Amino acid sequence: MASSSNGARDNAYLGVILAAGRGSRMQVFSDEYPKPLLPVGNKPLLAHQIELMRNLGIREIIILIGHKGYQIARVLGDGSQYGVRLRYVEQTEVLGIAHAVGQLERHVDRPFLLFLGDIFFVPRDLDALFAAFEEQGAAGVLATKEESDPDAIRRNFSVTLAADGSVNRVIEKPRHVSNNLKGVGLYLFDLYIFDAIRRTPRTAMRDEYEITDSIQVMINDGHIIRTANAVYDDLNVTYPRDLLRINLELACREAGNILLGKDCEVHPEAELINVVLGHHTRIRQPLELRNVLVFDEVDLSGPDIVENAIITSHKIVNCDAEDSWTERAHG
Repeated sequence: MASSSNGARDNAYLGVILAAGRGSRMQVFSDEYPKPLLPVGNKPLLAHQIELMRNLGIREIIILIGHKGYQIARVLGDGSQYGVRLRYVEQTEVLGIAHAVGQLERHVDRPFLLFLGDIFFVPRDLDALFAAFEEQGAAGVLATKEESDPDAIRRNFSVTLAADGSVNRVIEKPRHVSNNLKGVGLYLFDLYIFDAIRRTPRTAMRDEYEITDSIQVMINDGHIIRTANAVYDDLNVTYPRDLLRINLELACREAGNILLGKDCEVHPEAELINVVLGHHTRIRQPLELRNVLVFDEVDLSGPDIVENAIITSHKIVNCDAEDSWTERAHG
């Protein structure tokens, strides 16, 4: 069994990030940017995940790419800028998470840590995943969170435990929520998962191969699956409003609730309240920005007041409604 020390994880584990989805509900951005490259705290969402893996001692990471995957490879390169080695595998069909993981079987030769590439994780104790895997003889470990909001569980999957603390059932997007233990889209698997994926049926509801069904196959085969309360939060980047909210939460950690990128130029009479400014942005007029994310390389001279919005070099995306958006050009 692999050592639990971070230094030994380089050869003992792989990292895998699924970043092939198109992000249809982020269509306002997805025609130009692959969703995993959208900025979170002035760096790509994927960069946060890569750094989490690196800090756990994982140095070799496979990224499954699809929509605009060439952009992901161009931005992240070989991984040397993050202190890791990156490999890219292209997915040609999008048929669910289990199908995506199955495409990687010939590239994976050891246990692997799996992240879904459209989630911003606020880590709590990711080492607990490895402790459960190594010390309790598990074939898989699911990162979980005690969730007080039943709707949040319905959007993800619920986990129920046996008397010995192992997982006895996982339910994808449950209609009826019976407990408060939610899976968060972060997993540690042994190679047994690939046998289970081959026997995973396509779902009737979404016509996809769900990873939760593969996990249930493993459980039914007698493999031990454990859980680890490893994250404080899992923030899905599903709608433009989600991207704005995550960035504003990071801005709140900075002095004055303003997060500035490199080489920004701000008019001295501009008023910034809860704002993230991307790298090389220019605000040339005394504008008021309130609850705003500005992408890199934006030259902004109007309108005079912008609230609850994301600004790119071509458009302003208003995020007032929970799951909707409107856009307009800016001057």
